Amino acid sequence: MGTVRECIELAARALESVSDSPQSDVEFLLAHALSITRSALLSRLDQSVDTTPFTPLLKRRLAHEPVAYILGEWEFFSMPLAVRAPMLVPRPETEHLVECVLEHVGKRPCRVLEIGTGTGCVALAVAKHAPNAEVFASDVNPAALRLASENAASLGLSSRVDFRLGDLFDTLPALAGTFDVVCSNPPYVAESEWSELSQTITLHEDPRALLAGPDGLDVIRRLVEEAWTWLNPGGLLAIEMGEGQWMKVKSLLEHRGYREADVVNDLAGIPRIAHAVRPSL
Repeated sequence: MGTVRECIELAARALESVSDSPQSDVEFLLAHALSITRSALLSRLDQSVDTTPFTPLLKRRLAHEPVAYILGEWEFFSMPLAVRAPMLVPRPETEHLVECVLEHVGKRPCRVLEIGTGTGCVALAVAKHAPNAEVFASDVNPAALRLASENAASLGLSSRVDFRLGDLFDTLPALAGTFDVVCSNPPYVAESEWSELSQTITLHEDPRALLAGPDGLDVIRRLVEEAWTWLNPGGLLAIEMGEGQWMKVKSLLEHRGYREADVVNDLAGIPRIAHAVRPSL
C-alpha cells in the first residue's frame, strides 16, 4: 500500500532501463489495473492504492512486453484498436501517413488501397474520416486480417473496408489501374539493424512486419514498381519509411516515373512519409 504518486515514482524508476517513457507506461498500466482512466488516475495522486493487480502488469513490462499488448488495445488517430502479439503496434508516426492520404482525397469519391494493413489502423482511419472513399486493405498474414476485421467491427466500419488476404497487390487483379491512393507502412528495417532495436520490439513484435532485406528497402522497391499499375493517372503513392531512407526512396520514385515526390517529417523532424503522384496521361 502507498499513494498513487509513490507507486508511479517507484515503478517508473524500475522501468528506466526498459522504456523511453517509463512514467507514462506506469500511468497507463496502473490505470488499467484499477479499471479507471489515466486522467482519473492522475486526479488521485495523493490517495492510497492497492498495487496487487498492478504488480503482474509491471512484471510483464519489465520483461520488455509492449504496453499495448499488456493493455490489449492502443489508440491510433483517436480510435481504440485491439492489439495482440505479435502484430505491429500502431505508432504515432504512422498517423502522418493517414494525414497524407486524407489531404489528397478530401471528401471526394475515391478508391484507396492500404498494403500490409496489420491491425487495420490506417485503412480504418481513412474510412472513418473520408466518408466517400471506397477502402481496400490487404495483408499476407491471416491473423492480421482477423484482427483488422475485429477492429472494423468494434468501430462500426465493417462495411467500409474490404479486407483481402494476399501478398501486396496479388489479391486485387480486377482493380488494376483504378486506385486514387495506394498507401503502406511496410517493413523497412535493414536486417543488420535488428540487434540495435529495442528489446520491446525484438522480443515481441513480428520481424516479418519490420525487416526488409540488407538495406530495408526490399518491400518499398516492390511497392514503387508495382503500385504504378494499380494507380490511375493522378493517383498518389504514400509510403512510410525509416530514418535515412528518404533520398533513396525519392530516387526510386523518380526513376519509375512518379512526379511531385515529396516527404512529410514526423514530430521528431525525421523524414517519414514519402509520397508522389503517377502523372496524368
